[in-house]
Amino acid sequence: MSVVSRGDLIQALVSLGVTLLLIGAVLFLSAGTLQWQHGWWFMAVFLFLTLVAIKLLWRVNPEIFAARRHLTGQGTKGWDVVLLWILLGSFLAILVVAGLDGGRFHRAPAQSWAVFLGYVLLLIGYSGTGWAQAVNRHFEPSVRIQSDRDHHVITTGPYAFIRHPGYVFGTILAIGVALALGSLWALWPATLVAVALVVRTHMEDMTLQRELPGYAEFAARVRYKWIPGIW
Repeated sequence: MSVVSRGDLIQALVSLGVTLLLIGAVLFLSAGTLQWQHGWWFMAVFLFLTLVAIKLLWRVNPEIFAARRHLTGQGTKGWDVVLLWILLGSFLAILVVAGLDGGRFHRAPAQSWAVFLGYVLLLIGYSGTGWAQAVNRHFEPSVRIQSDRDHHVITTGPYAFIRHPGYVFGTILAIGVALALGSLWALWPATLVAVALVVRTHMEDMTLQRELPGYAEFAARVRYKWIPGIW
């Protein structure tokens, strides 16, 4: 079991500060101006939602902070390292494309209703991933069998309905980011995020069915990976 300390919370807050600075740099350098309202609104909402998530998760599942200290861990699957870099690059591309489109060139600006929809999706994505993290102490960034952390099947919360809720809500989150930033062009890298998460879902599910005791039985009971009745 991971050792949890207040230092993990401090590290999470420091990481949030660094992430916010990096996001701001990418957005406004791409936009070529600081006078980009969509960028400032997005950063404010991102900060608020992340602080709320940190506060709630520290209360209900503080071990998640220790579990997510590092991007990869011992036994991380090689194919997942590739997918992680694709996902990180795709999320970065959403910010870059949104900055270029929304702040600099204005080629495909989203209408007000689409921006509002983006924030709705952002809230849904944050809430869903937070729910999954709240009940799943094994919600690490990479795919591996966590034999060092008593890895077992999680069947509560959203996992009672679908097997990979984090990826569903991660896709919703990516689309929400693109729209909230007011860029339709940014939906293209958001689509790449979705495709990478579909591939990751398939690969991870096969890995868990082969290597994690009890997962095959769980998969037989909870039949759908993403969307009940579809897949």
